[in-house]
Amino acid sequence: MEEKARIHIFVSGRVQGVFFRAETEARARELGLFGLVRNLGDGRVEIIAEGEKKKLEELLEWAKKGPALARVDSIRFNWEEYRAEFKNFEIRY
Repeated sequence: MEEKARIHIFVSGRVQGVFFRAETEARARELGLFGLVRNLGDGRVEIIAEGEKKKLEELLEWAKKGPALARVDSIRFNWEEYRAEFKNFEIRY
């Protein structure tokens, strides 16, 4: 059985207004992950995702580049204990 985990990611750069949230949602759902993505008032994007650690690592690697129109300047992330908090993956406003 795959190890379950949770990751909390903050992405900085040109990450708002470039379909970052929509593409994160699509990628996370493809990977079978649960959680949320949202824009923050300071211009960053926040991602909280839960699921198989291997799949979370794939999402993290994708987030380091983001969608075609994005420019990721920096990324911060923390591994956390799996909580089974989410029923799907969604964009929060």
